[in-house]
Amino acid sequence: MFELFPLDPKTVFLLYFWANLFICILIFSYSFSYATSDNRKILKMFGYGKLLLTIGWIMIALRNIISDFISINIANTFIFSACCYETIAMLSILRIKSKRRYKLQIAITIITAVIFNTVIQLGTSISNRILIVSIGIFAIYLPPTIQYFAEKRHNFFRSFYVLCYAAFEILIIIRAIYIYNNPQSNFFSNSIFDSLYSISLFLLSLIGTVGFLLLVKERQDLKIRKLLNDKNQFFSIIAHDLRGPLGSSVTLAALLNEEIDTYSREEIKEITEMLHESNKNSYKLLENLLDWARVQTGMIEYSPKKIVLNNLIEENIELNKHTALNKNIKLWFESAEYIEVNADKNMIDTIVRNLLTNAIKFTGKNGEIKVQLRRRNRMAEIAIMDNGIGIPDNVKEKLFKINRKATQKGTENETGSGLGLLLCSEFIAKHQGEIFAESDPGKGSVFRFTLPLPQ
Repeated sequence: MFELFPLDPKTVFLLYFWANLFICILIFSYSFSYATSDNRKILKMFGYGKLLLTIGWIMIALRNIISDFISINIANTFIFSACCYETIAMLSILRIKSKRRYKLQIAITIITAVIFNTVIQLGTSISNRILIVSIGIFAIYLPPTIQYFAEKRHNFFRSFYVLCYAAFEILIIIRAIYIYNNPQSNFFSNSIFDSLYSISLFLLSLIGTVGFLLLVKERQDLKIRKLLNDKNQFFSIIAHDLRGPLGSSVTLAALLNEEIDTYSREEIKEITEMLHESNKNSYKLLENLLDWARVQTGMIEYSPKKIVLNNLIEENIELNKHTALNKNIKLWFESAEYIEVNADKNMIDTIVRNLLTNAIKFTGKNGEIKVQLRRRNRMAEIAIMDNGIGIPDNVKEKLFKINRKATQKGTENETGSGLGLLLCSEFIAKHQGEIFAESDPGKGSVFRFTLPLPQ
């Protein structure tokens, strides 16, 4: 029975070579043909990993033909790097992304490569080399495997994919234990265990690759569905919210055009003020709609540079002072220190402007609005606090979501579409920050958003 299992090790290496080469072609073809721009980066990262793995396997297969430095040191360094690329691609699909996780993968890879190459220079047995490589690969794949298990969003397919990598980790540990207990003098072994190990590793590698591609496709399908839903909501906003102020403008303009001779100077002034207010609302809504559409299509370029938040906030307060004075609202800024961040000035201007406009809209006459800036947990936090009418719970839970309409009238019946907050959320996400809303009806609201401080 066991005679069926032993395989020529070089045959297994050839299988690895052709399989990885085929996978590279498949991944790069898919990334150039069907993938969206963000998925294309992830696929290329995974593809680079498979390409490095293919080159590493070729170098190992040519052992005793090429120099030991290339077939041992360089080859295994390529394999460690390939694992790093693949795990970073895996982490990129997770819902919660973090640069720290990527840095951790790179750090583990560098440490593993340094230890392996140092041990080679000091001289060690083949068994110890295999042991170090096994432990190194296990360490590189461990963090993303744990992260996938920890993620709450799971279905059968994602669970199966995670279990494949868990089995891969267990297989590597089993081999490390086997090598520790059964030292070998040759790298290529015809033992039953090595044959089973090679076949299992080969199958898990293929299943993992197919699973990864299906996860990327799932991610892309979800994004396409979201874009379609957002598009429908976008047109709904245009149809409903834009038609209102435009209809008012047309009606008021028609009144002036047809019956201007019958109106007194005071009546004409009142109509023109209403016309101006209607046009101003239309322009603001249209500006937000266009900005949001440009964000969704990637037409707004993110151009961060060093800016002093204190100066930016003071500029926006100055721009909104006139509107605040019309309602006799006290508008002031509080900060104990100057804070610099790397940010896109136009985007942060839009965020602060929208939040200040909303605060003024929902604060009654003789009210108060305070803007606060401070450092908090390696982030810059900006808070816009008012003592206005607050936000009802049924509206608060819909904020920052285009597919759930969240609007209410201001203290003087000012209207809005809620698109300004959505735009703020999009711009803050581009800066790797967060936005929060706190409010009690009748007691006012606090909108806070954070931006990363320079490292």
